Formats: sequence, structure tokens, C-alpha cells
Amino acid sequence: MGIYLNPGNDLFAGTALHSEIYVDKTMMIEFTNSCLFGESKHICVSRPRRFGKSIAENMLVAYYSKGCDSDELFSRFKISKAPDYKKHLNQYNVIHVDIQKFLSRTKGIQELLDFMQKRILKEMRRTFPSVDPDETSLITALEDLHGETEERFIFIIDEWDCIFRIYKNDGAAQKVYLDFLRDLLKGQPYVALAYMTGILPIKKYGEHSALNMFDEYSMMNQKQLAEFTGFTEKEVTELCDKYKIPFDEIKRWYDGYNVNGVSTYNPRSVVAVLMCGIFDNYWSKTESYEALKVYIQRNENGLRDKVIQMIGGEHISVNTDTFQNDMVTFECADDVLTLLIHLGYLTYDFDTNTVWIPNAEVRREFINSISRGGYEKVMAAIHQSDKLLKYTLKQDAERVAEMITEVHNDNVSVIQYNDENSLACVLTLAYYSAQDTYAVYRELHGGEGCADLVFVPRRGNTDPAMIVELKWDQNAGVALEQIRDRKYVKGLKDYEGTVLFVGINYDKKSKVHECRFETVEI
Repeated sequence: MGIYLNPGNDLFAGTALHSEIYVDKTMMIEFTNSCLFGESKHICVSRPRRFGKSIAENMLVAYYSKGCDSDELFSRFKISKAPDYKKHLNQYNVIHVDIQKFLSRTKGIQELLDFMQKRILKEMRRTFPSVDPDETSLITALEDLHGETEERFIFIIDEWDCIFRIYKNDGAAQKVYLDFLRDLLKGQPYVALAYMTGILPIKKYGEHSALNMFDEYSMMNQKQLAEFTGFTEKEVTELCDKYKIPFDEIKRWYDGYNVNGVSTYNPRSVVAVLMCGIFDNYWSKTESYEALKVYIQRNENGLRDKVIQMIGGEHISVNTDTFQNDMVTFECADDVLTLLIHLGYLTYDFDTNTVWIPNAEVRREFINSISRGGYEKVMAAIHQSDKLLKYTLKQDAERVAEMITEVHNDNVSVIQYNDENSLACVLTLAYYSAQDTYAVYRELHGGEGCADLVFVPRRGNTDPAMIVELKWDQNAGVALEQIRDRKYVKGLKDYEGTVLFVGINYDKKSKVHECRFETVEI
């Protein structure tokens, strides 16, 4: 058993057996087993920090490595029922490296590569005495060994992309590193499987990627790995029942990642709140927080306007194809938005090519990041949102209309609205603080259509529910009639009590809003 060659199962056992909370993701092994030796044997998985990348790697090491016996460890998990479970269990030579750790101990890319090869070769000579004691090239040693013995290896590489985050402006060093990985892994008969993880997808340079043999699984498209990307809703529901934590609050705070149609929760944050019972920003307190502040202060192609629209609840169209998979090449707003998908600050719908802010945890980080510089009007609206909610609950139509008009006028350059949908974005921004005490829904189906905005009181909130209908160049009375006639209250399936109908109209000519109220009991 070595550190880099054929490690033991200690790291995974420590997580799976000794952590109070462990969610069984071992069926991912069935997928990697299907990739062994074939055309799909090169796998690159990119996910944000704290989304379980290292746990998954340690699981694969424990399962495949000849350096341990993991049958007893895995026998309690789902993978033990798979048909090929025994066939591949602890049957392979595994080389496991964390590039970040080597980077922290060296200066420069070439020194990193030399040191890493030296450490692996030292362990290889103990396991395979035929390896030339004077050989300094890991690639040559593996080629020679395979030629003599037909030994094949599984490569598991953690933080493979840290070079592009630390040496973000050193294109020459990045190329040296990519060329090394290409020569090590591409077209080599000794490779049974190569599994790499990081935050960024594989860097593009020139006409082709040096690592174009890899199948990529990113936050834009995790494909077969979608259910293993974070915690699923079913898994979170079961954990909430066990730990007596309100599911609706966990959903509000940590859900919202759309991974190939799978509703995905941030695992780091879910575990933290289950352990301490306090809802807070857990995952976002990482180094990538600085990236959010830096990047959303930029304004390529109206980036700031897009950020404001997303804070207002909008889904924004994005072209992810131009992103160069690094942290410095930004030619348009879409490149920045694509980076934020990979960092976990936005979520992406593959089918509609749209992005949005996934949940309350991340939305708070956006608010923290825009609090200074370029977003003063937005922050003013957010700071006034408490007052707007109070005036709405008091049914002060004149004051509500004045405040909404003010928010509209301050942000008219951002949202050129010509229909109720665009007006809804302004109102979501104006009622921002309501999200703390209400579940806020856009286009909630009920009765004979969809209400524009619906506010459902959260647990402990005794204020009435609200149904808001928006009109443009009509009148607020028409909006109230639509709420009544289309029976939108039927969308409040589990609610009993007072419902406040709010009709709002925007007059394009006068550039003012009109507001009317009505209450019913259900």
C-alpha cells in the first residue's frame, strides 16, 4: 500500500463509516465500471467546491485499488448488489494524485511535474522491481512496464485544474502541464481508466484541446452523473425527517441547482445545517467568493444589467460555447456567466440555455457582492423592500404605487419592460426582503391560469398570503378581476386564512403605477 500508488481505503472509510451523515453514492461505481478499457475511459468531472468531488475520488480509490481489501467496507452499500461488483473490486493498480498538494510544495509547473513523477516512481520501484532505478520519466516507466507485464493502471487526479486558477495568466506553463497530461493519458495502452476532477472544464488552446479524449461532465451537463452531483431531493427529504429539520427551509436555502433535470442540493451546506440546526451561508465561504465580487463588477455586454435581472428572479439566456475554460479570457457577458455556473453561483438549464441564481444562500452572496460599486439603485430598492411589504400589508395603495414607480424609474435602463413578465422582475426586486418570510412564486399555476406573483407565508409568519396580478396600459381593477375570475386562489392548495389580492398596472404614457387591493378568506 502506498500514498500515490495503490493507496488504502482509509480516506473513504473515514467518511463513509465515521461521519454522522453519509449519503450513499456508491452506484456511481457502476458507471465507471462500464467505462473501463473502452472509448469512454477518460472522464473529467467539474463541479463547484464542496460538491463531493474528493469523497467520490476516495470512494473510487477504495473500490479499485489493489492496496486494500474493501469488501467489508462496501458490502453495506448499494454497489454491493451490482452484478459486476466483485469482478472489479480491488483488482487494479491505482495512481491517485492531488495536484493542489504538489503545487503547494513546489515553485513552477516543471518543478511540480518533476517532483510528482519522482514521488510516484519511488513507489513504483517498490511494487515493480523491474522499473529502471535511474528512470525519471513516469510516462516512459509506465510504457516499459506495460510492455513487459501488460500491467494497466487507473489514474485518479484531484484538483487537476488548479494550475489554471493559480497560474491563470501563464499560458506557457498551462501548455506544458496540458501536454504532460496528454502524453501520460492519451492513447496509452496502460490506461484502464482516467478520472479527473476540478472546478473548470478542460482548457482550450489553439484549434484543439490537448485532452480531447476526455468525456466532460460539468455543471452544464453532468449526463449520467447527474444524480451523483449533489444531494437529490429524495435524499434531502429523508435526512430532514431523520434530523427533524424543516424541509421547506432547506429547499429555499440550498436547492435550486438544475443538473440535467435533477433537483440538486448543495451537500456541504445541507450537512452543516443538519448538524447545527442553523440556516446560514456555509458553502459560499470559500475562495471562490472573491471571484464573485471581482467578476460581477465587470460590465461586458451589459453584464450588470443581467445580474440585476437575475436578482429580480429572471432566467437569462446564455451562450456557453465561447467560454475558454479559464478565469481570465472574457470577451462577453456570457463568458463571465458561464464561469459563474462552474463556480456554483449560477445554475444552468441545458434544454433552454438559461441561467439563474439557484437559492437563498447564493442570492445573499450576490447581494453582499453588489453592495458597493455600480449597483446603488438596486441596493436602494432592496433596502426599501421592507417598507414596501409593510405598506402592501396595510393596503396603502397610494404609497405602494409610489414606491414601485420609484424602483421602476431607477432601473428603467436595466429592464425595458413592455409586458407583465418584465414588470414582475421589477416587483420581485422591489419585494426582495419578502423572501425571508414568504415563499415567492412566479407564474404559479392555479385555477384557470397562472398568477404573476404569489406570496405564501413561511412557517411562523401570520401575515396573509398575497396574489399579485400585473397589467400594462390597462388598470388595476382589471388585474383584480382576473385574480377572481380565473380562481387563482386554487393555487394555494395547503393554505387556509386571509389572502390579499394585489392588482398593479403600469401606464406607459404617464410612467406611473396604480395599485388596488382586495381580501378574501379561504
